[in-house]
Amino acid sequence: MKSQTNFKKEKGLALLMVLWITTLLAVIVGEFCYAMKIEINITRNFKESTQGYYIALAGVNRAAAELIKETTGMQKLQTPVEEANDDDADENLIEWRVGANIPPVLFGEGEYKVKISNESGKININKATRSMLRMLLEGFDLDESEKDTIADSIMDWRDKDDLHRINGAEDDYYQSLDDSYECKDDDFDAIEELLLVKGVTADIFYGGLESMVTIYTQTNNININAASWEMLLALPGMTETAAREIITFRGEKEIKRVSVLNDIIDPDIYQSIKPYISLKISPFYSIDSFGGINGSKVKEGLRVLIKIDPKEKKGFRITRWIDFIIDPVIKREG
Repeated sequence: MKSQTNFKKEKGLALLMVLWITTLLAVIVGEFCYAMKIEINITRNFKESTQGYYIALAGVNRAAAELIKETTGMQKLQTPVEEANDDDADENLIEWRVGANIPPVLFGEGEYKVKISNESGKININKATRSMLRMLLEGFDLDESEKDTIADSIMDWRDKDDLHRINGAEDDYYQSLDDSYECKDDDFDAIEELLLVKGVTADIFYGGLESMVTIYTQTNNININAASWEMLLALPGMTETAAREIITFRGEKEIKRVSVLNDIIDPDIYQSIKPYISLKISPFYSIDSFGGINGSKVKEGLRVLIKIDPKEKKGFRITRWIDFIIDPVIKREG
């Protein structure tokens, strides 16, 4: 009897061990399957990201080619809209120009969406007067003393002397910081230098100032065809409604005469912004291109600043190149 009892206990213990081993194997297999699923997703995302990047690059190349042909007077490469992903498209052709609402264009297994802008729609930070700098800051949630500080500090940063303005800053301020540095006392070589200037925070710079300033133009009159949403709102007397009407109009048709604005927006607003605007274009163009393959949520974007110059071997020169920018539509939704 005792032997039978021990045998039954051993059988029960063996069964329990088998159950534990089976459970352990199930957990191991589950973890392995989960890890493999993650690896597959990572591999797929990397593949789709790479494809999207090169599709976006195709958009940059296409836009650059169109701009070169437009600028040099060569025959344009026209894209029938039936090649674009636009269900409502008719027989018209895509306009590859500044401010145009360019529809997505099919390419390979996906499509690219391009936006073309021009540095003439911005204010040259090296040439802006104090009143212009104040104008740029009007749309930000800043009190008057903060605006004065930023405007004066920008002018102190770029002037050649070491005397600071009433609200400005020179070496004594910058060298008192934990991560100290000297005031440049020279022109800005890149707009990102603004992040070093007293009063300019990352929220201010990336929250709109970045899209309003440049170092590449020779005049501070703003090309109304190229001005960003933020730049339009910074103009004296401008309203959101008027800015939206301008963007909608130029998306469909280029503004070829400044006086046309008198029929697009309120005449009083037109008279208010008239001294600040022009139609003069710069040879520096910014191309934003977003690419992705069909059926994928993975999108890649890049921004390329080029100078159209017939003297260059390829007809243009790349000035800046930024990978992996965020589509503004996705950014707003996020």
